[in-house]
Amino acid sequence: MIELKHSRELQSITPVGFKIVAVIPCYNTQKFIGDIVSRTSEYVDEVVVIDDGSTDMTREVAAKAGAKVISHCKNKGYGEAIKSCIAAARAEEADILITIDGDGQHNADDIPLLMKPILDRKAEFIIGSRFLDKTMHIPAYRKFGISVINFLWNFGSSKKVSDTQSGFRAYSMNIFEKLDFSEKGMSISIEILEKVRRQGIKIQEVPISCSYKDNNSTLSLKAIWHGLSVGLSVLKLRLKK
Repeated sequence: MIELKHSRELQSITPVGFKIVAVIPCYNTQKFIGDIVSRTSEYVDEVVVIDDGSTDMTREVAAKAGAKVISHCKNKGYGEAIKSCIAAARAEEADILITIDGDGQHNADDIPLLMKPILDRKAEFIIGSRFLDKTMHIPAYRKFGISVINFLWNFGSSKKVSDTQSGFRAYSMNIFEKLDFSEKGMSISIEILEKVRRQGIKIQEVPISCSYKDNNSTLSLKAIWHGLSVGLSVLKLRLKK
């Protein structure tokens, strides 16, 4: 695998006139968003932050760091934030959309790895997988919940994905010409995967690093509940024609 770790290397393989836009969905991430915007901007042409009704200084910090900020009037949930990400990329006339979480978990230096398969015309939808790097530590409660969701989505499918819940993704904007989405919560990650798969669009995964800054009992229970709710959504989407 060719590792591109610098913006100059990325520019050398990017077609002239090709526009890459990173859109960051976030809610109350003032502690992390400034650094994420700054680091992400090294690899893309435009950074847009979707502020999902934050009650802290997320909007102001993101704007000061150089992002274009689009704010929801209230907290609408991850699914609606992702729909706004797609709409923002369309408005910016992007060729590639990068989504990266705003809570500091993802490493912006991995962006070139996500974009390269699209630039090389080997795939149109790239997922940054936390499970391809066997040396990375993932909290047990997160690993268990994601594994259950992965099993439900992969069961009976010829196309297997190791990290169905990763929010660090790269999309060729062409894939959204025929697709629209209805899920409002975290299950939109599965809805996108399912509809992309049914369209026969090439999916590829690349290994990413991830830093977990939350590891307490309250968040553990929240993650377990999230896993159960998304698991039910997986069954619904898999059975839906």
